[in-house]
Amino acid sequence: MIWLLIFLVIVLALAAFVGGRAIAARRARDEKPHSRPEQHGFYAAIWVAGPALAAVLIASAIGAPVERRLLEAGQPEAVSALEDFRRDAFYADVTRVAAGQAPVQPWEAPLAGAMTEQAQRAVQLDQVRVIGAVVLALLAAALGGLFAFSRIRPDLRARNRVEGWVVAVLLACSAVAVLTTVGIIAALLVDATRFFQAVPVADFLFGTQWSPQTAIRADQVGSTGAFGALPLFAGTFLIMLIAMTVAAPVGLMSAIYLSEYASPLTRAVVKPVLEILAGVPTVVYGFFAALTVGPAFREGFNWIGAQLVGGPLDGLGEYLMLVQNQMALVAGGVMGIMLIPFVSSLSDDILNAVPQSLRDGSLAMGATRSETVGRVLMPAALPGVAGALLLAVSRAVGETMIVTMAAGLAARLTLNPLDTVTTVTVQIVTLLTGDQEFDSTKTLSAFGLGLTLFLATLLLNVVAQRIVQTYRQQYD
Repeated sequence: MIWLLIFLVIVLALAAFVGGRAIAARRARDEKPHSRPEQHGFYAAIWVAGPALAAVLIASAIGAPVERRLLEAGQPEAVSALEDFRRDAFYADVTRVAAGQAPVQPWEAPLAGAMTEQAQRAVQLDQVRVIGAVVLALLAAALGGLFAFSRIRPDLRARNRVEGWVVAVLLACSAVAVLTTVGIIAALLVDATRFFQAVPVADFLFGTQWSPQTAIRADQVGSTGAFGALPLFAGTFLIMLIAMTVAAPVGLMSAIYLSEYASPLTRAVVKPVLEILAGVPTVVYGFFAALTVGPAFREGFNWIGAQLVGGPLDGLGEYLMLVQNQMALVAGGVMGIMLIPFVSSLSDDILNAVPQSLRDGSLAMGATRSETVGRVLMPAALPGVAGALLLAVSRAVGETMIVTMAAGLAARLTLNPLDTVTTVTVQIVTLLTGDQEFDSTKTLSAFGLGLTLFLATLLLNVVAQRIVQTYRQQYD
């Protein structure tokens, strides 16, 4: 229904645009107009589409609750006798039957007959709702059109009015983005505060044991749990560091080659191939890490360990022979491959945005192409390149699937790339998956992790922005 109504609004707006433009053009023959006929057409289209769209949204918002109330007003006694959750399930199946689908669960004879009857009533009420929404939209469009067409005359500042509406829409979009961010922060703060009331902040940030299990009985071992998140922070930092060690140099060098050295044919082939990596789902990278890279690394390190056994590095050899498929090095390496197109594509665009006059001036002074890149282009593009690297860091910190499949779930306080580790995002997913009691400390710890990760990312962005601004002032 909603798409039909939106299509109706679009048709009405187009008709209003054509009509408003024609009226403005006809009335402009005797007097010089302030705005062009097209701007009068947009003015009329806004006044027709705006009220009609508001009517559609109101009808969509209140239609379903009103229809449910009308269905409940004439429901049989067998339905009224149901418990609340059973009644909700019954009406969910009524909606499915009315849409031509089969019910999710079987219902006994009295309720099955009532469901058929209520489904027929639901179809009738839905038709009435559609007709009512169409009539309401047409009425709102007609009123808006009458107002707009009565105002169209040569001295109407239609351009200013339309631009004002455009500014209002842009402001509303900006407000949505800001309010969404504020809502996310508020949700994190509320539940994170509840978590930190049970677990001290110092124990959470600097504790070295992460075991957020909650026991069913108070006498079970480990019933209090351990919420020291330092192993999670260490695992996140380790995998991010390995990933950026792979992505930053390879991506940046690829961008420099494509921007300054590659021929047009080579660039036309290599750049799309690199950007294909950005479209590969992360679960594919996870499978690649778990089934290919992990076993290859394990066999390689086991072979090296076998060569060291019996020699001066016998202890290291025995350790390398015990390396498993899941390790931080595998997850970080594959994640770095995934991040290469982000760094490469953004850095390439930034290097191409540097004015050509800087290149020409450097080459005219006798500098080589490599000297021009190192001493002219890279300093000029540093703020943008830093932004590209920060984007890659944010993607690395927020990645979950690759870490789950290639690094494991063990929360270990280690910086050894050959150990299994876990990250903050993986633990957030683990804590909020399955049948969990939302008020428990275990579940609320996910919000504590989320708030800490948000603040760390914010601090990282602020520091990086200050560094970029300082360098930009020196460069200017």
